[in-house]
Amino acid sequence: MGIWSGLEQGEKSFQEGSPWESGAAWTVRGGGRSRGRPCPPHPSSPVSSQCKILRCNSEYVAATLPLRGPGRGAAFCTALRSYSRCTRRTARTCRGDLAFHSAVHGIEDLMIQNNCSKEGPTAPPRPRPPAPERQGFESLDVCDYERSFLYKHGRPPAFQHCAAFGDPHIRTFHHDFHTCRVEGSWPLLDNDYLFVQATSSPVAKGSNATVTSKLTIIFKNMKECIDQKVYQAELDNVPAAFQDGSVNGGARPGGSSLAIRERAPGRHVEIRAAYIGTTIAVRQAGRQLSFSIRAAEEVARAFTEEQDLQLCVGGCPRSQRLSRSPRGRGRVPADTARALCREMLPVEDVYFQSCVFDVVTSGDANFTMAARGALEDARLFLPDAEKLHIFQAGASCPSSSPPLLLLLLLLSSALWVVLLHF
Repeated sequence: MGIWSGLEQGEKSFQEGSPWESGAAWTVRGGGRSRGRPCPPHPSSPVSSQCKILRCNSEYVAATLPLRGPGRGAAFCTALRSYSRCTRRTARTCRGDLAFHSAVHGIEDLMIQNNCSKEGPTAPPRPRPPAPERQGFESLDVCDYERSFLYKHGRPPAFQHCAAFGDPHIRTFHHDFHTCRVEGSWPLLDNDYLFVQATSSPVAKGSNATVTSKLTIIFKNMKECIDQKVYQAELDNVPAAFQDGSVNGGARPGGSSLAIRERAPGRHVEIRAAYIGTTIAVRQAGRQLSFSIRAAEEVARAFTEEQDLQLCVGGCPRSQRLSRSPRGRGRVPADTARALCREMLPVEDVYFQSCVFDVVTSGDANFTMAARGALEDARLFLPDAEKLHIFQAGASCPSSSPPLLLLLLLLSSALWVVLLHF
């Protein structure tokens, strides 16, 4: 199901940035959630730097995210009219762009399906929130999550860590580690405060392995702390600013509690959201993007049963998991990949295994940097240093002889058969 049919049917539908890009539409019906089939990518050329269709789409997504339920009609029509006006303004520079024309036709269909008039209000001014009461320590620190939590509970908050890098490999909040072949757009996080979506594409032609080529992060509107902000990174475009060009949470009293810091130009940014006790790192190494997060436990758990598909929470669906054992013929010999990865990762844990898998599959030695960056983020973000390294049996290359334990089990079974005959 595409985004247009999802919006027609459901009370909530969301898809990454562009409704015309490959990805998944998420639809809630009657309290349940189903995942639509990924939409096939359009063979259009990249959007011109002068064409503002991506900005139009981002504004539309931000306007419709909080809308759900049967009473959304007027506000939804307002968002569609605003979207239509934005496309008209950029029509001249987007002429010939397939993404632009797909959006225009989609808007027309939704206007008809929802009985929206072309005439009417577009984007009404949003009322400013009332000034916060400045009484006492708690109100003064409402946009400093850690200090506020300490004041309320008498102890520091607990934190959780999740990461996605390389193939992609997912380290969940619960320290599960999966290698996924997910293609299209999948949510890493979907809770009351954050929405993070990763778009994956094949690492090489004909390969089941995929890499993250795009990340979209939405920091949802929060009282007097921040305006809603959208951050988007793509291959060779890891900006040190939100989509609207800002570098903080806006003009609200707590706007400085959300800030972007560039660690390495065009390669590594860190986004600190102090108002929810969360820090995010986005990196590019080779031809892949990676994502790491340190989130307050209370924030990581702030979701409903409807928000049931989050790779950071449940890991990859079983049907999408891959073994990290290099099988068949790779682009680089496994021994060569191990030697390259050992230079960056001396401990042969899941990060090392992931590195070997990625180098063998892609033939790109830059994937060693992806695994090392993920390990560095884990070292910074993990609240418990003893859980830094994860060791999983059966993820290394298969040996030529059966494991000793299997041989013992077979011998024991044979012995029981002999004894029963006597």
